Amino acid sequence: MSVSIVAKGEVVTAFLSGEIDHHTAAELRETIDSAANEHKPTLLVLDFKNVSFMDSSGIGLVMGRYKTISELSGELAIVNTSPSIGKVMRLAGMERLAKIGMEELANETN
Repeated sequence: MSVSIVAKGEVVTAFLSGEIDHHTAAELRETIDSAANEHKPTLLVLDFKNVSFMDSSGIGLVMGRYKTISELSGELAIVNTSPSIGKVMRLAGMERLAKIGMEELANETN
């Protein structure tokens, strides 16, 4: 699992790739939170385009990043999910915390 961070203006995008599980989630949290605290974005985008697998740790990752960005008075967006990951996000109620499926936004931040 890896993450690439791109900061543009008031938007920080975390491009996730590989598998998100309990072994990889801690490093992802640290990297994303560090970038958010450094850049203080109004929008934090989590791009799942290259995520091949996600267990419940992925839900925890999203919830924690929601807390981080909320403390900075920003918003969270989840983009480019596979159909199965998008379904898991919606079933877990992530739509209450984040905007899901704003692919046009992801394209603008690349």
